[in-house]
Amino acid sequence: MLAASDRRNPTACFSGQKANPRATMRLFCLPYAGGGASIYRGWEQSLPAGVDVWPVQPPGRGSRYREKPYESFEALVSDVARAMRPFMDLPFCLFGHSLGALVSFELAHRLREEHDVEPQHLFVSGCRGPQFPRGGPTNIHHLPDDEFITKLRELNGTPREVLDNPDLIQVMMETLRADFKLAETYVCSADTRLSCPITALGGSEDDEAPQEDVEGWREQTTGPFDFWMLPGDHFFLHSSEQMVLRILTQQLKRLRP
Repeated sequence: MLAASDRRNPTACFSGQKANPRATMRLFCLPYAGGGASIYRGWEQSLPAGVDVWPVQPPGRGSRYREKPYESFEALVSDVARAMRPFMDLPFCLFGHSLGALVSFELAHRLREEHDVEPQHLFVSGCRGPQFPRGGPTNIHHLPDDEFITKLRELNGTPREVLDNPDLIQVMMETLRADFKLAETYVCSADTRLSCPITALGGSEDDEAPQEDVEGWREQTTGPFDFWMLPGDHFFLHSSEQMVLRILTQQLKRLRP
């Protein structure tokens, strides 16, 4: 029998989320390594009317902090796809930043294979094209705690109140390591291209995902592709959030029924 902390409840991906009866489209948002649903708080107020924003809450954080984080990309994608299925009654798009971009990409392929449906649009942010190999000397998931925390500070994405609180960082350590391992050991499973439009966003000062590698997403679709470089480092998602939302608004207005 699994311990309570080893059980996962995929339906909790959208815990507390209520469908907007006036919505004409859903935007499912996947967080970066260590992030949760809260990073997309407030987005719905800045996007076109009728777009229902559904952030995914992975285990190991927020309301799911007692659940163990995923150690398998396959299990993560499978569970999120299962959680999404009851809410695919409307046209939908996917958005993901960094690790979330890879999860969104694999989700798009999984949904096409299992349900013969693709997102209306795939938005990928702060992430090299999935065809580029991961791994190498820049990996951090295996580092000792003090070195791992130092690298997290350099990446500038984990809140300072977490990094500066020894008790809190220890609570989050397993989740952070598991997420970074998923991102750093990812191998693209797709052998075909999507047909949905892809919009790729990159940060002008992002050493983790340089411009030429973000542009590599062009190879992943037979449909339209557009590409934007925004001011900021790997977490331009926050520092240039209003620019990100303006780009999404522009694209979503074209899709909205």
